[in-house]
Amino acid sequence: MIDKRELRSVMRATRKRLSGLDAGAAARAAEQADTLPPGRLVAVYRAIGSELDVGALSQALVQAGRELCLPVVVERDAPMIFRRWSPGEPLELDEAGVPAPFPLAEVVDPDLILTPLLAFDARGGRLGQGGGYYDRTFAARPGAARIGFAYAGQEVDDLPVEAHDVRLHGVLTETGYRPFT
Repeated sequence: MIDKRELRSVMRATRKRLSGLDAGAAARAAEQADTLPPGRLVAVYRAIGSELDVGALSQALVQAGRELCLPVVVERDAPMIFRRWSPGEPLELDEAGVPAPFPLAEVVDPDLILTPLLAFDARGGRLGQGGGYYDRTFAARPGAARIGFAYAGQEVDDLPVEAHDVRLHGVLTETGYRPFT
């Protein structure tokens, strides 16, 4: 089986290729917002590089009456916290260098966490960037629904899963929402 470091390299290239091939993927995924699991407070993320952009999905969620928050890294080896956020509000870089709400924003506990990823499999396996931020956060918030947000082409047959890896409950792609069992 391929190791995670090698697979990350392959999947970064795959995701970059997919992002260049289908500029409408994020908008088509946003059209499926009503198929996501229920939850009043949804954690979205700010896309970096070739990650599937959540801008259109964020707008669709707000129009559907859901509230949003963003993850914030406050300590490198700790679970992320979440701060309330609305599209258009200003952001600053957190400890990991990712755009996040200002410290004055309310710290909240999301019902549903949308996560970027490099790859996923049909059993809910998720390959992230390798920093462990989402796995630590998922482990600390077992009640939140964990949903990947990705291009359909990021699915692989089988991901290597380690003890600390936390599986997803489902994935939303430009082809629709798919729950995992």
